[in-house]
Amino acid sequence: MNETKERASLQQTIAELSDFSSLDGLYHVCQNGKSLPSGPVLAEITDLCRAILFPGYYGRSNVSAHTLPYHIGVSVEKLYELLAGQIEAAGECNANVDCGEIALRFIQRLPALRKILATDVEAAFNGDPAAESLGEIISCYPVIKAITNYRIAHELLLLGVPLIPRIITEMAHSETGIDIHPAATIGHHFTIDHGTGVVIGATCIIGNYVKLYQGVTLGAKSFPLDENGHPIKGIPRHPILEDHVIVYSNATVLGRITIAKGTIIGGNVWVTESTKPGEQIVQAKKRRGTMKETVINPEDWGGL
Repeated sequence: MNETKERASLQQTIAELSDFSSLDGLYHVCQNGKSLPSGPVLAEITDLCRAILFPGYYGRSNVSAHTLPYHIGVSVEKLYELLAGQIEAAGECNANVDCGEIALRFIQRLPALRKILATDVEAAFNGDPAAESLGEIISCYPVIKAITNYRIAHELLLLGVPLIPRIITEMAHSETGIDIHPAATIGHHFTIDHGTGVVIGATCIIGNYVKLYQGVTLGAKSFPLDENGHPIKGIPRHPILEDHVIVYSNATVLGRITIAKGTIIGGNVWVTESTKPGEQIVQAKKRRGTMKETVINPEDWGGL
């Protein structure tokens, strides 16, 4: 192919790629000179939040009791500036919405976020005999990174910020393998042991003192379609886990069912019906050609 034909072929491809009729829903219109929220900037915002919430473990490591107010102050000022700009880029701001006010309200929630995250750290420490200190939990355990991103994103979602909460939780998903939708509701003293492969859906409601293990899915069994065959949005379709529930590795819990207080769900179990308080859901074990339920003493399960 000669140079003229190559150029003509490239021009034809460019024209096809630039055809608006093929870009329905796939093209973002930049408004008022503002692009979409920036991944690198949101990563910086997340790092700043982690440094504020867990000073010394994230961000600058040379923080002391004397320099802490300075470091927190610098981080908060930078967080405010970056977050307000990203909220504006997400399209939240208009004549009636002040992006700086939203950023300020989020920052005012950080002390409460730290308090609930402290319970998550405590739950991870108390639930793992291999853990030797709270510092080890904060520094090394993927659940803390994932749950921190989730709690940050959830607060932004409650403030009406679009798009950014989902980006922040997906960052944690890429970093840890833990996929928590920012719209899920999660109580205090929550932990995930090991973590990789956990999925928590958007309409999940999780109580207090709940522990999950790797590979757990809290998902939707099915969803109704509208007259055009599209999923109906916003309806509750994920499980409710009440207080003191433990779900072991690779268990799948589907649908708008209630896993009652104190329930223990064993590994590799498929659950699509609500449970009774304190119930144990375990696999049936095949023995000599018959199926026999395996009964496990709750004291053997560990957990919180």
